[in-house]
Amino acid sequence: MSRLLLTFYGDDFTGSTDALEQLTVAGIRTMLFIHPPTPAELKKFPGLQAVGVAGNTRSLATDAMERELKPALLALKKLGARHVHYKVCSTFDSSSTIGSIGRVMDMAAKIFPAPFIPLLVAAPALGRYTVFGQHFARYGIGSSGAIHRLDRHPSISTHPITPMTEADLRLHLAKQTKKDIGLIDILKFDLPEEEARAGINEILRGAEVVLFDALTSDHLRRIGLLLDRFASTRRPLFSVGSSGIEAALSSAWAAEGRVPRALSFRVKGRQNPSDQSKQILVVSGSCSPVTGGQIAWALKHGFAEVQFDLTAVAADPTQEINRVIRAASRFLQGNRSVVVHTTKRGADKKLPRQLKGKTASWLGVALGVVAHFTLKKRLVNRVCVAGGDTSSYAALAMGIQALEMIAPLTPGAPLCRVHAPDSPLNGCEVVFKGGQVGAENYFEVVKKGRT
Repeated sequence: MSRLLLTFYGDDFTGSTDALEQLTVAGIRTMLFIHPPTPAELKKFPGLQAVGVAGNTRSLATDAMERELKPALLALKKLGARHVHYKVCSTFDSSSTIGSIGRVMDMAAKIFPAPFIPLLVAAPALGRYTVFGQHFARYGIGSSGAIHRLDRHPSISTHPITPMTEADLRLHLAKQTKKDIGLIDILKFDLPEEEARAGINEILRGAEVVLFDALTSDHLRRIGLLLDRFASTRRPLFSVGSSGIEAALSSAWAAEGRVPRALSFRVKGRQNPSDQSKQILVVSGSCSPVTGGQIAWALKHGFAEVQFDLTAVAADPTQEINRVIRAASRFLQGNRSVVVHTTKRGADKKLPRQLKGKTASWLGVALGVVAHFTLKKRLVNRVCVAGGDTSSYAALAMGIQALEMIAPLTPGAPLCRVHAPDSPLNGCEVVFKGGQVGAENYFEVVKKGRT
């Protein structure tokens, strides 16, 4: 019988490390892989209770997404966990043509027959809340930024590829699937237990997808207890949502005594996060104004800057990548931290023709090659990769095979150790940061290795 409690597939790399963090800080030993691991690969990591795969489906068209995702879900099902989670961004940005969450549900329902597909997008620890089906998000995860309704969020509503112009998650999802979508709203949590259960059962009988409101960690615990009733190794429950799924289930398991109650963090053979690095490398493909503000702060506080010339990338990517590597290396050899980026003022509306529709893959690979070289040459031992859409391509280009969390830094973006046997990258440290994650001084936090 499988010892795995949960497996998950993340639609990008930054979101995958968010799920990794939620499970690890709950005392659930978790590894994040680039590809679905085989049973032989899992034996190299004894004691695992959860396994994740960091994918790239967020940036893919629907047909390409299905070709990528279907084999991965079938492989995860074979691992025998009670829960299989499709991890999406907590801002739910998607469309009927790119990163379609509805298409995922349609496909997964054939692989994981179940009474319903749970949908939980709220993640209170990240400043993400759902109330009466309407979704809200803080500006800057881990910061004191204002909370906005999704369609009025300064960054998410203007995403260059999948702008969120509808805050009602049911209406947004209805453009991507024909499945009936029900809602368990916030009021159900305040009803007497028997009345609440009867109301929930009524909703479950009439819906194929069930969206859950959530505002607090206690809401997540109650949702986790409910979802766990529908899961078994013979009939795993497939769910869709943010890392709120991991938070909900781990809280429920702790309440039942199946995992440690205390949210303590401990990694065998390592006491605390690394002490301050002499310098770090930041590679950013993020268009988010949050990341733009972090880059501006870093440059004012001693970080050096190297910017990719997108026209040069389109004309001769090898030559432009080599130019950036040389420039970044000079600063690192002089003991200066460096930010390598593709933009710091939002999406470039004058993209070269060759890059249109391919920005995530082209720029992600370019950033990953730069990071791989600096780690290989031991110019740095710690790298921060910023930007959700480009992150998966950057990780592949870096040569990462798997990640294990070392320590928390800011919610949603933990410090991780690279597993890459027979590679000079093995043991290096990396942070994958989504565009909305972190306070203004975030890159300094990464450099110091502590909040």
